[in-house]
Amino acid sequence: MKKLIGSVFVAGSMVVTSSALAEQTLKFAHGAAEGNPRWEASELFAQLVEESTDGEIKIDVGGNAQYGDDMEAISQMRLGTLAMSANSQGATASVVPEFNLLGLPFLFDSLPTAWRVMDGEVGDELKKVANEKGLVLLTLWDNGIRHVSNSVQPIESPEDLEGMKVRTPPDEMTVDIFEALGANPTPMNFSELYIALQQGVVDGQENPLMNIYSSKIYEVQDYISLTAHKYESTPVFISKMVWDSLAPDHQEAIQEAALEAGEFQRQASLEADEELKGEMIEAGVEFNEVSKQPFIEATASVYDAWREEYPELVDMVVEAAQGDAQ
Repeated sequence: MKKLIGSVFVAGSMVVTSSALAEQTLKFAHGAAEGNPRWEASELFAQLVEESTDGEIKIDVGGNAQYGDDMEAISQMRLGTLAMSANSQGATASVVPEFNLLGLPFLFDSLPTAWRVMDGEVGDELKKVANEKGLVLLTLWDNGIRHVSNSVQPIESPEDLEGMKVRTPPDEMTVDIFEALGANPTPMNFSELYIALQQGVVDGQENPLMNIYSSKIYEVQDYISLTAHKYESTPVFISKMVWDSLAPDHQEAIQEAALEAGEFQRQASLEADEELKGEMIEAGVEFNEVSKQPFIEATASVYDAWREEYPELVDMVVEAAQGDAQ
């Protein structure tokens, strides 16, 4: 993946006013490591915004949780003390629980299917509910189809997960999935994960290959099982307080830049899996495919539970995913 060169960002407060014009610097948070498509897309986003606003809006990107973890970013945006973030689906769902439904087990058979669903009626509904919580959803970047890694054994059936301590993001959907599979899900911030795996606090974790690679998780895990058990997005938000303070032309520039950077990010995510799989195999990681049907059957109860709480939205998401696959 190509590196972006020549972006310069102004540190300091969220909004900076110069004597000549209303020049603003907006802080943009994310938790990804350098080399991750989210890192690269965030840098591209900043570059596009500055170019399209003739420097009137600058984006100060704080990657690798420099401006706090995803939960902290959500809280700060709702208060208006942080402008923007490329957040995690799990942290978002703690405030806007409807985002959990993009992670229903085995919902999407490919990344393009997930994107088309998110860019349609489902995405419109998520924008509406996020806005009610003080978050303007600019777009949904990608966070991949997720797989299980661990230091114990290859995962070939749900029985192999029985009792295994698996780190999950702090979201209800992932916890529900791993409880249904018989594992011992352990919610934990991503920034704490590498050390927890290294020290044996947890046996395994689940993430897309791009996150496993860029954060070097494969260094402390022997096995990666291609379970493809769920999908997660990367919601790109701007604080509603900040958004409402911006001029319409600046709002338009930010929106367009988020979409353009998102196209780059999604494509980088799509290309990552095969390339990174080969590199991790060379590093000594053992990969295995799984027969998904036993996993699908074991997690059917997750759909039943979530349909009780969000019947219309669950049906909307499932019908959109199935209709796209036909």
